[in-house]
Amino acid sequence: MITPIELVIFDCDGVLVDSERIAVRLHVAVGAELGWPLTEAEVIERFIGRSPLANGEQITAQVGPRLGTLWQERFKQLHRTAVDAELAPVDGILEVLDTLTLPSCVASGGSHDTMRHTLGHTGIYPYFEGRIFSASEVLHGKPAPDLFLHAAKQMGVHPSACVVVEDSKYGVQAARAAGMRALGYAGGLTPAEWLEGPNTTVFDDMRELPTLLAQICPVETPDPRA
Repeated sequence: MITPIELVIFDCDGVLVDSERIAVRLHVAVGAELGWPLTEAEVIERFIGRSPLANGEQITAQVGPRLGTLWQERFKQLHRTAVDAELAPVDGILEVLDTLTLPSCVASGGSHDTMRHTLGHTGIYPYFEGRIFSASEVLHGKPAPDLFLHAAKQMGVHPSACVVVEDSKYGVQAARAAGMRALGYAGGLTPAEWLEGPNTTVFDDMRELPTLLAQICPVETPDPRA
């Protein structure tokens, strides 16, 4: 029997706000500056969907502690400036949020400070205020299931009754590991084939989300004998 959906868990970057393009561009630029030249494809493969802590560990392992710290400081500074200048909501997401009737929350690898900035800048923060969870609250970030399980627990919903909207391979892996269904958004930077897998539906237009949610939310049919 299919468990009805009681909670929609949204990733933030690349699902609510179109920030992944900014992040990829800045990592490429900072890497070239600090001695670790990376292509955009390599940044997407290594960093997108993971927490700043996990990415920082990768960077430090490659360039050393001093340059690793400088990289993160430089990236944070450039990111804030770029967000203020150019960040926009993911195409179609505001229409979805305006009509969404299911309970929802945000669970992201980003910090609370970053999400307050990006979600606030795009006008999305009020939709989720008080229901935003960060990888900083758990021991292991994506692709571990910890963050999504934490969000479900805080929202009082069993994992099997949750669906996760993600745009990264690490995010859909975390959703599956948590025993949740996943909707993989391929309208951003991540190739669709990276999102495919068990209990996962891949889509490329955020405006499809209400229809997809309706398809995985069973509607009780009245018993004709009643």
